[in-house]
Amino acid sequence: MDVNTLLRTQYELKELELNSLLEVTQAINNNLSEDSLYKIFNFTLRANLNIQKLALYVLIEEEEAPDHWECKTNFGTEVSFTNIMLNEHFLPISQITKVEELKDPGFFDEFDIVIPVSHKNRMLSLVFLGGLQKEIEGQSAEIGTTFIQALSNIIIVAIENKKLARRQLAQEAIRKEMEIARQVQQFLFPKELPQQKGLQVEASYMPHHSVGGDYYDFIKLTDQHLLFCIADVSGKGMPAAILMSNFQAALRTIVRQTMNLNEIISELNYQVMQSANGENFITFFVAIYDQEEKVIRYVNAGHTPPLMIDAQKQAHLMDKGTVMLGSFHPLPFLNEGRVEGVDNFMLFAYTDGLTEAFNAQEEEFGIQRLQEFLIRYSDHDLRDIHKLLFKELEEFSGGSEYHDDITFLSVMVNTQHNQKILLD
Repeated sequence: MDVNTLLRTQYELKELELNSLLEVTQAINNNLSEDSLYKIFNFTLRANLNIQKLALYVLIEEEEAPDHWECKTNFGTEVSFTNIMLNEHFLPISQITKVEELKDPGFFDEFDIVIPVSHKNRMLSLVFLGGLQKEIEGQSAEIGTTFIQALSNIIIVAIENKKLARRQLAQEAIRKEMEIARQVQQFLFPKELPQQKGLQVEASYMPHHSVGGDYYDFIKLTDQHLLFCIADVSGKGMPAAILMSNFQAALRTIVRQTMNLNEIISELNYQVMQSANGENFITFFVAIYDQEEKVIRYVNAGHTPPLMIDAQKQAHLMDKGTVMLGSFHPLPFLNEGRVEGVDNFMLFAYTDGLTEAFNAQEEEFGIQRLQEFLIRYSDHDLRDIHKLLFKELEEFSGGSEYHDDITFLSVMVNTQHNQKILLD
């Protein structure tokens, strides 16, 4: 081959390379799919650059699965590499390497070289090539590998950027969903709670994440009857917020028609079964206080039992009721609890994130510690009690992260109006 022919051959090769880069760049700018980019890469090496054998392995990263390598395109080989796992001793490769120099290449011995593709010091891909053009007038036996590495890098980084963009869009969608769910949940909570002589209701809510599955409510049924409740829905985010929204609407509709707790609970259970299709459930505590009769009627549907502290500072566990709502229809049993002769008391309802908080020694905060705290401070203002309880919980946990939402709902009836004010 004379000099002119050699130069023309090299010129044509460079022209092919430039055209290939142009095609790939246009494909990326046109936002083609990952599969389309892999096909273009395959065609470019096979048709334009006359590569005889190829296996392209790409690192796959998934949130809920370990990282692994997949063969995304393969041609010209004696065996199909789409089902062959990548040997671990290939992973430390950091520069273009002859396969024959590798220890125990296995099935990969039919390739000539392996080209690593990395971005920001992170390995993204390995390109195995075989059947390379061996000689052009004494030139290097493996020409074009630098270009192939550059082409591979452009393709793989473009695909990596697509994945990153998808993750960012998904995270933004989740953020917006969580914000909507948070607004829905805040809308469910009563805007005002009674703060008057003889009756005080206080609520505190600390979500584990931006949106939790807790709900509380206070409803004045008549001048004589007061209803208060607390609930915890399984799941988080928008599905939990929608389920709890339906639950609140159903509760407020039902209590306009009846004050019979058995009827209220049975109908709520049916509504949860219809809304959640058995995929979610709700723990629920509801009580109705008759101010004239001095009687509390309640049902505990699988919820962490609230504590009632009476005038003699005796604690009563409010655990009579049934199973969680949405788990069975009809309910297998339903018992109504009843406490009579109560005109001075504090009732403290909460979600299990409180008693299941842990300290550094893996000890639970527990119901016994809570009961002792409530008895000690039961004659203080409810707002102060909540502040002190959060302080106690913080000291107990030593700053450890809470594993669940924490919600308090307290009701104090005191005809003597002798609450102590402990905090400003």
